[in-house]
Amino acid sequence: NTGQSLGSGFIVSPDGYAITNHHVVTKADEVIVRLLDRREYSAKVVGSDSRSDIAVLKIESKESFPVLKLAKSDNLEVGEWVLAIGSPFGFDYSVTAGIVSAKGRNLPRDNYVPFIQTDVAINPGNSGGPLFNLRGEVVGVNSQIYSRTGGFMGLSFAIPIDVVLDVYNQLRKKGVVTRGWLGVLIQEVSQELAESFEMDKPRGALIAKTVNGGPAEEGGLEIGDIITKFGGRLIERSSDLPPLVGTTEVGKKVTIEIVRNGSRKLLPVKIGQLPQNDNPQ
Repeated sequence: NTGQSLGSGFIVSPDGYAITNHHVVTKADEVIVRLLDRREYSAKVVGSDSRSDIAVLKIESKESFPVLKLAKSDNLEVGEWVLAIGSPFGFDYSVTAGIVSAKGRNLPRDNYVPFIQTDVAINPGNSGGPLFNLRGEVVGVNSQIYSRTGGFMGLSFAIPIDVVLDVYNQLRKKGVVTRGWLGVLIQEVSQELAESFEMDKPRGALIAKTVNGGPAEEGGLEIGDIITKFGGRLIERSSDLPPLVGTTEVGKKVTIEIVRNGSRKLLPVKIGQLPQNDNPQ
């Protein structure tokens, strides 16, 4: 049986490299890219990463293509207006608008990506398309919606541009993505736990388990430690940790600040490589 699926994407280099979602091109025998002027090109999948849901395509042409401007990810703010362009239900180049509802959202099975949550209308066919700020810069890649009906319910999620670029650069260079790994299972710190650990307020990521022989255990981290800083970056919620670990270079030594028995400790930990079927933390 053969079938066709439709998604969106955007060109990021004049020589025809483009970005879309992994789920748009996975298992595809042939990928066709259609531009605004209705010209069609064959494209090859340079690399595809299921964890971040990002795929890199190369349009097979010697032409020079117009490219989109990418934003600096740290500048995006909650409440800011954003626009999505895509092909919902096959309606080419549809623009929808909304605001950034939240940043750093963790979704089930996607703890590597700190999603941008928006209320921009996203529907089937929008996947892989760009999310813009009002300066026309790409701030993310529209990836999925949260819905109880299958239709749009005001919750859509985009992969932030810094995650997209990290994956894009790795896929272009080597065709695969390697991620940092700490080898811990973590949980949120509740008010009750914070009080029992003599903390002034709930913050950080509580280590519930360490992997035998993993980087955390080798570096001296223990069950019951609360990670409050990773490489100088504050860990307010446990969900802040996995994306930071995942984007850390394998083999790099990172100083981790922990709270143990009510006192603060600094431990240098050498980050390992995430096994293929593990969660990045």
